[in-house]
Amino acid sequence: MTHTSWAVFEKAEPEFAAAVQARFAQYPHHVLATLRKDGSPRATGLNVDIRGGELWLGMMFGSMKARDLQHDPRFALHTNPGAGEDMPHGDVRISGRAVELVDPPELHRYAEETATPHPFHLFHADLTEVVHVHVQGDDLVIRTWTPQHGLHTLRRGDDDEPPREDPAPDA
Repeated sequence: MTHTSWAVFEKAEPEFAAAVQARFAQYPHHVLATLRKDGSPRATGLNVDIRGGELWLGMMFGSMKARDLQHDPRFALHTNPGAGEDMPHGDVRISGRAVELVDPPELHRYAEETATPHPFHLFHADLTEVVHVHVQGDDLVIRTWTPQHGLHTLRRGDDDEPPREDPAPDA
């Protein structure tokens, strides 16, 4: 099984990855969606950290979101929309699978680098989809990247016309 790290995404689409990372950097807190044991969704606040080629999800030891991810690693992560009604840099969502880091020396190294108090849970993201939605002129622009299909851009106007697909960058 191949791991799609932040570094893989960044290498494939450096400009898109930079825009996504900048959007996460705007606010410290974001929303993580996990699945409870009964399959129902749980949405909770979370800080994210992008470093060393990985998107890290850190959380308090024994937290319900950590337990959710240990039971079912699928997650969705949504950027903080910020104050007010306008989002000048758009909206970002990331989906994937969380892989828990359990190696004590690696956990200690991360804690030292980030001043994270022990004990804690730390997961890195195996990315399956990255979506950035923003308004450009009269269009809603939806940029989606997946490891299988690369970057895809769709534009929707504020009318009854069907969405338009942007041509591939190298077309």
